[in-house]
Amino acid sequence: MIFTPTHIPGVWIVDVEPREDPRGFFARTWCRDEFARHGLDARLVQCNISFNRSRHTLRGMHYQAPPHEEPKLVRCTRGRIWDVALDLRRDSPTYCRWVAIELSAENRRALFIPTGCAHGFLTLEDNSEVFYQMGEAYRPEAARGVRWNDPAFGIKWPTELPFLSEKDASYPDFAP
Repeated sequence: MIFTPTHIPGVWIVDVEPREDPRGFFARTWCRDEFARHGLDARLVQCNISFNRSRHTLRGMHYQAPPHEEPKLVRCTRGRIWDVALDLRRDSPTYCRWVAIELSAENRRALFIPTGCAHGFLTLEDNSEVFYQMGEAYRPEAARGVRWNDPAFGIKWPTELPFLSEKDASYPDFAP
């Protein structure tokens, strides 16, 4: 695997290194030891998928409150998404800053999002599917979020009219 740091500490792009032959290729998408060598939380507690019927479906920006913060590795296994990590760690030099990359079934990239960061994505194609590897189990009582278009963050999304849940649309303004 190839680990590329982003401008947000702890947020990494993870690319596969395919080993090809005439049949196709083989590549690792997860290795606890390699993640640990890069200082990333290598716990794997839960895996989830999100299937999204329509292009421009937006899910986010979500995180879990302490003590149930969840590091996650996000990969698009079908279609394409615009994946966003938002730094909500008050002691971080990149507090309230974000990073976004396109994840797709074709590019096979993943984004590692550490605890203390919110996560969200926008589908760029119909019938997109997202696979999450989580370092903590989902706990509804710890679920939190910030609004996808909050001016405190200025996240640039590739659409102005996403399809989103009432809950995700109704988060109040963020008070940094």
